[in-house]
Amino acid sequence: MNNNNKTFRIVLVGMLSAIIIIQTTIPFLGYIPIGPLSLTIIQVTVIIAAIVLGTKEGAIIGGIWGFITFIRAFVAPTSLIAPIVFTNPLVSVLPRILIGVVAAYVFHRLLSGKLNETVRMSVAGVLGSLTNTVLVLGFIYLFYREPYANFLKMDLEQLLPALLTIVATNGITEAILSGVFTPIISKPLLRMRKK
Repeated sequence: MNNNNKTFRIVLVGMLSAIIIIQTTIPFLGYIPIGPLSLTIIQVTVIIAAIVLGTKEGAIIGGIWGFITFIRAFVAPTSLIAPIVFTNPLVSVLPRILIGVVAAYVFHRLLSGKLNETVRMSVAGVLGSLTNTVLVLGFIYLFYREPYANFLKMDLEQLLPALLTIVATNGITEAILSGVFTPIISKPLLRMRKK
């Protein structure tokens, strides 16, 4: 790796880390409120890191997002349920790290040479986003179903359908947004990295 490429990688990791911190801590920069939904777009930053820089950097950027979520659950929770759910790193950190791992694997390994670059980026965006949604909600169901059902003021047997509804509304919409935004932002950065 030449010095220019190494410098570019370091600068981009720093920039993406700063973007993640800003998106996570300043309201409305990492989330798009649309009607009753609040769509997360922070995962796009993690996916971009994974595509442009690779698995390790994608996992690092995802880990930063997860770590901030974890810390905020203790000191400045974003909801009443956050101190219960997001103080567990399996819920707050691991899914965010795996966004980068999944997106990088899909883009650089699984679909490499099989589809054009833009389609690979979109698929990596969709699957990276769904990784976060499915794992966070899955871990909530596994570890915190009773407190989460109480928080939502519903019976325990209503929780799984409610979580699946969240996947169908927020999760799918976030995945589509990720699939659209990822190539738009990643393509120019990837071209710059290759120079």
